[in-house]
Amino acid sequence: MMARRTHGGAWVAARVLCCVLAVLAVSTAPASAQRRGGRPQQEFAPNLPYDGRYTFARIRYSMPDFSGFRGRDLPWSHDYPRGERHFTKIVSEITTVRARTTQSNILTLDDPQLGKYPIAYMAEAGFWIPNDAEVLGMRNFLAKGGFMIFDDFAGDAWRNFEAQMRKVLPDLRPIELTVDHPIFDSFYRIKSLDYYHPYYRGYKSVFYGYFEGNDPKKRMLAIVNYNNDISEYWEFSDEGMFPLDLSNEAYKLGVNYIVYALTR
Repeated sequence: MMARRTHGGAWVAARVLCCVLAVLAVSTAPASAQRRGGRPQQEFAPNLPYDGRYTFARIRYSMPDFSGFRGRDLPWSHDYPRGERHFTKIVSEITTVRARTTQSNILTLDDPQLGKYPIAYMAEAGFWIPNDAEVLGMRNFLAKGGFMIFDDFAGDAWRNFEAQMRKVLPDLRPIELTVDHPIFDSFYRIKSLDYYHPYYRGYKSVFYGYFEGNDPKKRMLAIVNYNNDISEYWEFSDEGMFPLDLSNEAYKLGVNYIVYALTR
């Protein structure tokens, strides 16, 4: 699938993005019930069959036993469903990607259905401890052309993330990205990587990629938003919880990731 335009008309897409954000502000339900801290027991919609359209595929993983420490919180589900609903509306409006905007799917890494989806998203990888089947499932997904987006983790969570990724891709290492990488110019031309985590002050975002052969000129298998949480910006972009420009930037990153993954 091809994007409608590239950076040559970035200002046009930026204006459209602002308009779509305005629509989101009046068309979505209040988020208070979903916000962290007071979130009720979550309900998850059943998966829909694959139909060829881009469908936001969120990875579900088993949680370590915290003996009730985190209560009913499920880190893999953070920002569900509003984050992906808002984001896919933006993708649908801004690009020519045929995207499902009212439904997303949730899959485990060892689900054979995962191979039907070119892009998957994982939140809070600091809590992710895959079993052998899930390690193999992610390895196969990435080897067959899948693209993974890791988001919503910071600080010491890196150590667990990196340890688990060594199980999945023992020969590869995360490589810090610079703004001149093509993923930051696949739709919007992103001019700076000066991003920060929405809640942890002083945590400057760092973007990493996993590449075939550890070569940044080859295919990127996964992108890592360390010290960032772009889905948090997506989720609350209709509430004014964050400045508009920060929400815009989070959408730009996400749109670039999707276009990059679908056109490489």
